[in-house]
Amino acid sequence: MNSFPLVLASGSPRRRELLTQLGYTFDIVVSDVEEVRHSDETPAQYVERLSRDKARAGMKLVSEGSVVIGSDTIVVKGDAVLEKPHDFAEAKSMLELLSGDVHQVMTAVTVACGSHYESAVVVTDVWFKTLSDDEIEHYWQTGEPQDKAGSYGIQGIGGRFVTRIEGSYYAVVGLPLYETDQLIKQITHSKSR
Repeated sequence: MNSFPLVLASGSPRRRELLTQLGYTFDIVVSDVEEVRHSDETPAQYVERLSRDKARAGMKLVSEGSVVIGSDTIVVKGDAVLEKPHDFAEAKSMLELLSGDVHQVMTAVTVACGSHYESAVVVTDVWFKTLSDDEIEHYWQTGEPQDKAGSYGIQGIGGRFVTRIEGSYYAVVGLPLYETDQLIKQITHSKSR
């Protein structure tokens, strides 16, 4: 479908599947980007900066003229950013915080080529049912929460906790399809001028 080299700067199998769903052919590079929120950043500014940092780091690993996609997803409750849990205790406290309430999932995407880049942040509201201690413990035992922002994956077993969403399901999984496609088109259109 694409006549330009496209590169996904992510090791996430979910992002790979979603980008494939758009019909693009692409390569994958994985770079090491430090994920530490600055004290003056809002959650939206933080996730957008991470997606930009990942795209820029990816640019250093590809040939000139490549179009690189960087993305990051965070779970936000109030002003707290819930990233990947380090252990069961951390996952349990995150899931207890999300239990029976609404939270936001923010996914940022940056598409870059050369020094030009475009970014978008997609915010989705997600409602959780009330979770029991047993449900949290059993969910942790599945292994699914251990590498997921907010300690859950909507596309997996964690989907059973979600009573409804308002926004982009694909952004919650890790890559908003519409916005990613639009950003690729913007960058490649400006590149061909």
